[in-house]
Amino acid sequence: MRRRTFLSFLPAAAATPMLAQQGRAASLPVAGEPGQSNAPASPEALPKRWEPGARSFVRPDVHAGDRPVGASFASRTAAYGLSGAAGTAHPLATQAGIEILKRGGSAVDAAIAINACLGFLEPTSSGIGGDCFVMLWDPKLGKVVGLAGSGGSPRGLTLETVRARAKNGVLPPLGAVSISVPGALDAWWMLHKRYGKLPWAEVLAPAIVLAENGAPVPEVIAWSIRGSLTGFQRPGSGVEEVANAVRTYGLADGKGPLPGQVFRNPDLARTYRLIAQGGRDAFYNGPIAETIERYFKRIGGWMTRADLAAHHGEWVTPYATDYRGTTVHALGANTQGIATLQMLNMIEHFDMAGAGFQSPAGIHWCVEAKRLAYEDRARYYADPHFSKVPVEWLISKEYAAQRAALIRPDRILTPVYPGQAPSRGDTTYFTAADKDGMMVSMIQSNFRGMGSGLVADGLGFMFQDRGQLFSLQDGHPNIYAPGKRPFQTIIPGFATKGDQPWMSFGVMGGDMQPQGQAQIIVNRVDYGLEIQSAGDSPRWHHEGSSQSMGEDKPGLPAIGQLKLETGVPDATKSALADIGWAIAKPDGGFGRYECVEHRMDGKDRVYAAASEMRADGCALAY
Repeated sequence: MRRRTFLSFLPAAAATPMLAQQGRAASLPVAGEPGQSNAPASPEALPKRWEPGARSFVRPDVHAGDRPVGASFASRTAAYGLSGAAGTAHPLATQAGIEILKRGGSAVDAAIAINACLGFLEPTSSGIGGDCFVMLWDPKLGKVVGLAGSGGSPRGLTLETVRARAKNGVLPPLGAVSISVPGALDAWWMLHKRYGKLPWAEVLAPAIVLAENGAPVPEVIAWSIRGSLTGFQRPGSGVEEVANAVRTYGLADGKGPLPGQVFRNPDLARTYRLIAQGGRDAFYNGPIAETIERYFKRIGGWMTRADLAAHHGEWVTPYATDYRGTTVHALGANTQGIATLQMLNMIEHFDMAGAGFQSPAGIHWCVEAKRLAYEDRARYYADPHFSKVPVEWLISKEYAAQRAALIRPDRILTPVYPGQAPSRGDTTYFTAADKDGMMVSMIQSNFRGMGSGLVADGLGFMFQDRGQLFSLQDGHPNIYAPGKRPFQTIIPGFATKGDQPWMSFGVMGGDMQPQGQAQIIVNRVDYGLEIQSAGDSPRWHHEGSSQSMGEDKPGLPAIGQLKLETGVPDATKSALADIGWAIAKPDGGFGRYECVEHRMDGKDRVYAAASEMRADGCALAY
């Protein structure tokens, strides 16, 4: 078998420091495993047209057109403006946010309006049946502020009952046992009380109009709704009652919309009107809460009006780390946010710029940093109200240096374990910025797909299935308990430079989120990409861990699976296979990104807004 040296793909400037650090080099085999061939398909095997009803039109021999300026792989130019900006996963939600800003609303007003619209427009990723987390730049305080809007499990649901409903040692992904109290609406209320400028009802008005009048459904969202409804109706799905979900989202045939079909949700419009008139209490301690309690009693669930009334989000102080002069912020609480900081602290020990953009060495180092960080994620991350999480130690530079020293240039670290602490998946992301300098980074989700499959009678929204991410292992920090918040994958991103905001950004998609955030920071800081090309750049996604955190897929190899987008260079794919990575076919699970960048041009504040091709959305500025 031919052999090539993995390090030969590195420029000398990158290879030398890495070898000096690790003190060794080795040659590695070429790729030869089944399914890993980079040979092009024969012309006869390639599709000649996009067939009606087909999910996609894939021609690996055809690439995007040539841009006259900028990165060759970028899909478009960032949008620029002086007064405000917004980026979301649906064009109509972005337009609603811009209109709120033009009416004099704050970035928070715009973000709430966007989220309410997405609850109708993108029910596969968001809605008031889910949770919400926020980081924002407060221009008056001159710092990043955090909000955790995550609900706890029903107080009447015991660990014994949960274990009795478990399958293969984990909670089922659907049905009432997977539901926790929705925290999104309370988070909106808290944000509006502190930062809102427009009346509450005016902020919700665009979503009400959309839900009543309807809107055509774009491709990605239509495909996701149809897939979710199919899953809910599958025998043995675990969903106690499916008729409400089918009636709400199924359209005429009960299967869901096709691309371009008009979808309406009058039930959600009525629910939004109750909230517009009665505020958060209409949901948590009023007519909506009463309907929710009756519904779960009818289907044999556990959530009560008392569970809803007891819920309150919390303002939190984000954690931060320095990455080559850029301060990257992350939420702690019960999220996976600090995994981004752990990864960057390790990646900082390697010469990413010297290795080069999309190089095998750069990706190898980053994936190994991910594996090490996610071992800690599985071992330590949990609701800090129930477990003491050693965050300061986990994100310390000293600990990162110890972990980075384990990473080898020529082989994969195995086995991989979490560090020893000293004693003592679907989601929507959106961002908005206003004329006063406030920038809001907000993420919201029902978790997997549309959520639990359960829609309360006449309310028009689905409940999240976040409870599936509880552990059932005795002694684990994330073990299920009544009233406890489950481990959360959804995390907003934020970066500052000096005493000024720089980027409000996020990458949606389960365990992809810290991996995606780290790739955005590396693309911008190490490779100099602007915000649009940083998001359009081909991504990697590693799955698998020696320890389970609820969502991990069973049956993966010991080193997990490394998925590379089609745009990653063939030479890089081959070199990574040579070193031993189990390369799997890309499956579209590479996250979806929005970003607003802040910069000063003399006395002018300039916003640049970016979205990407992996979602149906867009970014606008004015």
